[in-house]
Parts: sequence; C-alpha cells; structure tokens
Amino acid sequence: MGEDGESPKINHSFLRDYVTEADVISTVEFNHTGDLLATGDKGGRVVIFQRESESKGETDELGESGEYNVYSTFQSHEPDFDYLKSLEIEEKINKIRWLPQQNAAHFLLSTNDKTIKLWKVSERDKRPEGYNLKDEEGRLKDFSTVTSLQVPILKPTDLMVEVRPRRVFANGHTYHVNSISVNSDGETYLSADDLRINVWHLGITDRSFNIVDIKPANMEDLTEVITAAEFHPQHCHMFVYSSSKGTIRLCDMRESALCDKHSKIFEEPEDPGNRSFFSEIISSVSDVKFSHSGRYLLTRDYLTVKVWDLHMEKGPVETYQVHEYLRSKLCSLYENDCIFDKFECVWNSTDSVIMTGAYNSFFRMFDRETGRGVTLEAWRESSKPRAVLRTRRVYTGGRRRRGDVGVDSLDFTKKILHMAWHPNENIIAIAATNNLYIFQDRVSPEAQ
Repeated sequence: MGEDGESPKINHSFLRDYVTEADVISTVEFNHTGDLLATGDKGGRVVIFQRESESKGETDELGESGEYNVYSTFQSHEPDFDYLKSLEIEEKINKIRWLPQQNAAHFLLSTNDKTIKLWKVSERDKRPEGYNLKDEEGRLKDFSTVTSLQVPILKPTDLMVEVRPRRVFANGHTYHVNSISVNSDGETYLSADDLRINVWHLGITDRSFNIVDIKPANMEDLTEVITAAEFHPQHCHMFVYSSSKGTIRLCDMRESALCDKHSKIFEEPEDPGNRSFFSEIISSVSDVKFSHSGRYLLTRDYLTVKVWDLHMEKGPVETYQVHEYLRSKLCSLYENDCIFDKFECVWNSTDSVIMTGAYNSFFRMFDRETGRGVTLEAWRESSKPRAVLRTRRVYTGGRRRRGDVGVDSLDFTKKILHMAWHPNENIIAIAATNNLYIFQDRVSPEAQ
C-alpha cells in the first residue's frame, strides 16, 4: 500500500455494542460463601468467577477487597431436539443454584428448558508419578520389564480446575423449566415448569416426585401458569410458588404428598381504579424469594416489588413502585413484548434492603426501614476502578433537573433482568445483556 493510501477505519463503537444472542447473560448466582459467582448465558455456557483472597489483593484504603476473576468456563448444555414433539430445545441456561459445600469440591445445578445437570467443580495441583505398570506418558509397560515395585508419589503441578458432570436429571418436565431450588436438607431440590413442580433426590436421576400439578383436564380451561418456586431456607418441608395471576402459594409437604391444596395463599385485591386490558399481564409474578430469616417473601411483578409477611395473607406489608411512570406506556410495551419481561428481585444479607431491575440499564434499591428508593445505572463508565455509582432520575413532570432522563428517552433494549447479592457483604452482581457488573459498597477508612 502506498504512503498516501488511507488505512481502513474501524467503527469501534459498533464492535463494542454488537452483541450476539449466545453471549447474553441469562442467570447470575453467588455460592453460599460469596467467594464464587456463576453466570449462565443463552449459549449454554457457565462462567465461574472466583474472588481473590485478601492475601493476594490486600484491602486498600477504600475498603475494597479482592476482585472477581474468571475461575472456570464450561459448556453446560447443547442445543437439542425433541423428536416426539418436533421442537428445538434451546441451550440457554435458565437457572443456576449452588449446593452447600461439603468438602473441597463445589457442586452446582444448571438447567435449560428441559434438562437439569449437577456439576462438580474441583481443583488439582498435584499429579501422581512413578507408576509400576505405566511409563511417563501413561502407556502400559511390558510386564516382563518390571523387576521391582515402587510407591507412586504426588508431585506439584500447575493448578487445574476440573468441571465434570456428576448427574443428569432428564425427562422430568413436559414444559419449560423456570425454577430450581436446593432444599435445606442438602439432599433434595425442586424444579418447576409452567404447570408442575417436581422434587428430586440429588443421587437419583431416573425418577422424581410430582408435588404440584395445576394442569387441567382440558387445556382450554387453563387460566394460570407457575412462574417461580423456591424452598424455605430453614424448613425443608415448606416451599412457595407464584403464578401468572399474581398469587403466591405456600405449601407444606407434611400435609399431603401432592400439594395441589396450598397451606396459605397471598394475593392483593385489585384496585378497580387501575383496572385495564393489561392488568392481568402486569400482575403476573416474575420472581419470588424467601428472606434469609424465612419470615418474609419478596415478589416482583411488572411495575412493583412487594414484601409479604408469612403471617399475614391479606396483602403485602410493603409495596415499592419500580417504574410506575411506565403505566401510561403499557400499550407500546405490549406491542414490543417488553411487558412480558421477567425481572428478578433479591434481598441483601440482612434483609434490610431489596434490589430489582428496570430498563435503560437502571436498577432500583429500596431501604425497608426508611422506605426510600434509589435508581442506579450499570454502564461502562461506572465499571472503572474506584468509580462511584451515580444515582439517576426519570423525569415525569415538574421541575427537571440536570441529568434527568425522560420517559420517552428510555432504552427498552437495555434491561436489567438478572442480579445477585453477596450472602454476607454489600457486593452485588448485575447482568446487563452480555456484560457482568460487580459493585462493592464503598467503605470509608474511618469505618474500618
């Protein structure tokens, strides 16, 4: 090329914003200590991040401890095909749940629409040497050349992280799996699809026990589907599931083997003043979570997040408006299918703050003591080291402040659906399309 020839210009902003469907994060989950963080994506991959110990990265003057770095990556699910129904089965990871750690290895469950898998994650930093019947390359020796016996020894080697499938739980669901939850007994877990909830034993793959079945004899009579389910954090006989009608049912497996009849039902009477064509759609519960204490339930519907007391069924004890300003936009949100987005919600470690997602890369936090809510934004600038998350405000009328975002300017393609909160510390993980943001509460030196 001549000296005066122009070099090709690359549109880096386009490359940065280009996202393949397979890279979109579909679930985020901390393990029970918070040292490991797993994400699943629509391409069927699981990426595990490990928090560096403070011995490697000492806590600095801002109170920031070890970062999370990639620990292991593996392909959990592959595209499949149901030949009986002539349907493709996506490889997308719907949920990941960690099992309580029993030894040096870690175990996690991952599921796509149909198949649940149990994975073992372990480390190996030594390798055996000095076999009697094998040479250094692992090939069998000629037995006639073996004249003496030696004791094999373990020699240090580079750290290797091995991920192996231990169990495959298949053929348990006719419909799409939306939830898995590990029981507090450490031996069983539940899986829920649109119409049924099954309980599995972690050691048995060829059968499960159906505990909820809401499928009507005639599918034309179907009025609701199961949207989420979770075991109680302390009582192994109790679980909860939510429905597309906005109801939450608490079930006790001691009462009956088939829990079609609930022990308690939590629902809020509809306000006749807000009744519209979209009422049933926006009342559908997309996520339900027990508090760490086991006393409360946290649920998310399209416009609100609610806290329920297990001792009071008639209505929520707390209701927080996530994006009430979208109520006037429901028609356009219905046309672009955003109204069917399923937002998750999480508790902090002390059950004093709750968090959930919104649009335009915004997510909301609510302090339960004061009732105050704050809107934060997950974007690239805030992911720089020591950058402080800035609060944002959606302009709905009145005096407009600098930096306010108008409702009509919201980007509905940038949605925060999946998130997780560290079980012991103020560290949050936010999935924004194909980006994972990890934010830590900034601690002043005087507070340490």
